[in-house]
Amino acid sequence: MKKINLLVTSLLLVSLANIPASAQVPAPKNAGYEGPNRMNTWSLSINPALTQFYGDLRQYDFKLGPEEKLTGALGVALHKQVTPIFGASLNFWTGNLNGSKQRIYNATFQSKGFLQTSLNVHANLKPLLFGYNKLKRWKWDVYAGYGYIWFNSKAYRLGSNRQTLLISTNTPGSSKTAGEWEKDGSTYTREIVVPVGMAFHYEASPRIDIGLDFTLNHVNSEKLDVTYGGGGAEQYPRQDIWLFRKGDSKQDKWGSVALSLTYKIGKSAVMAKKDAKGNWISDPAKGRYHLRYTNPLDLIPPPYNPTMNDADSLAKLNMPKPVDPRLFTDSDGDGVADLFDKEPNTPANSIVSGGGVALDLQKYVDDILAKNLPKEECEAMFGNIEFDTDKAIIKDPSQQILKQVADLLNLRPNCRVMIVGHTDARASDNYNLQLSKRRVEAAKRFLIRNGMQDPSRIMIEYYGELRPLADNQSVEGMSRNRRVEVRILPMSDLRSSYPAGFRTGRKKETEPGKVAKEPKQKN
Repeated sequence: MKKINLLVTSLLLVSLANIPASAQVPAPKNAGYEGPNRMNTWSLSINPALTQFYGDLRQYDFKLGPEEKLTGALGVALHKQVTPIFGASLNFWTGNLNGSKQRIYNATFQSKGFLQTSLNVHANLKPLLFGYNKLKRWKWDVYAGYGYIWFNSKAYRLGSNRQTLLISTNTPGSSKTAGEWEKDGSTYTREIVVPVGMAFHYEASPRIDIGLDFTLNHVNSEKLDVTYGGGGAEQYPRQDIWLFRKGDSKQDKWGSVALSLTYKIGKSAVMAKKDAKGNWISDPAKGRYHLRYTNPLDLIPPPYNPTMNDADSLAKLNMPKPVDPRLFTDSDGDGVADLFDKEPNTPANSIVSGGGVALDLQKYVDDILAKNLPKEECEAMFGNIEFDTDKAIIKDPSQQILKQVADLLNLRPNCRVMIVGHTDARASDNYNLQLSKRRVEAAKRFLIRNGMQDPSRIMIEYYGELRPLADNQSVEGMSRNRRVEVRILPMSDLRSSYPAGFRTGRKKETEPGKVAKEPKQKN
């Protein structure tokens, strides 16, 4: 018996002493594991076992004594895995025990149909010693518990073929030690029991585990074999075994070696598999893994840390399509970008619709009067009037256009006019800005003097040379840049089509260090 205790204690001490600090994996905080990646935590085990008694009536530790027979037991355990490391189980045992000793006692005993139940606490050493991914299918538990055993033992004289009964626990006096439990008319003596042991389990399938279970049960009594130390034939007739007298006996024990068959309870059970590279893969989308073999952290996908190549690929994938350059060009200078211009070659100084189609503004006004069209409507129109070099004098063709604009605005009170002044690049920035201002103010005065009834609907902007329409290197291009844009817009459109701070003009090469100022807007 001393050899067995020494062996079990040595195994436990060596196992705990060899646990490396770096290999310890803390249990996750979410002990219930009821988050997005749910796991199965319950299991049921059936343990058929061979049993062995250790006490006063025990001749040998590892072989049968005189008149001894092999005994067995059947255990059932309901297990709850609380974390990947720790768990608990409720255990039930029933079986037989016997033993004998010729020296001193010359007696044999048997205990048929004993019952035992205990609550055990388990610790899984495998992930602590080897990590979660080595020996992935294996589980190595050590455990200890607390419970009760109910037994009815009888001692016989050796050589009598169990015909000479020496003493039995089925006596009124037996209740003095720990109470009694009535079953089938027999008195069962109850004692506290402390089981300790270890178990090795292998995950054979998503539902079934197989393993070996080694248990040593410490009974809080030296009278499981109805014998206490001191020896001699007189101890049995004396019948004082149930008094609080121990003699030189140690506490009785019984051990078991069991084949463990475990059914893992839960929904959609799956188990981890290896990929082509030999790495264990746990995919929570396929089902629920059991906490006995799976670290919940393995179910959390690692954060994606893209490499430079990945980042470059993602940038190219999400890069917007190139903007059509026709969005920024206006070949005919009618104020409508080529991308939307349905007539890209309208004559200079034409009034066009929002689609770039040339309009006869006078006919448009006459139709409104003749056909009595709704005056609440307002259609967007665009046009340019050009100026001579360094002049702010409106030419005759342009005067006719502005008169028609004034007539249209008087007929359509929901329209407003935006006048935007520009110049070519043959002067300083400040001079050109003032020149563009004089041009738009000249156009505004002309509209008012020619009958514009509501001057508040006239808005002006001036940008000097900053927004050229054509290249300033040619005479034709500079002529097109000396212009005032006339835009007829609905009153609801209160924002300028030029974003604040927008610059398209090219700074003069003679003044490379000069920063252009944002022109002021006036109503």
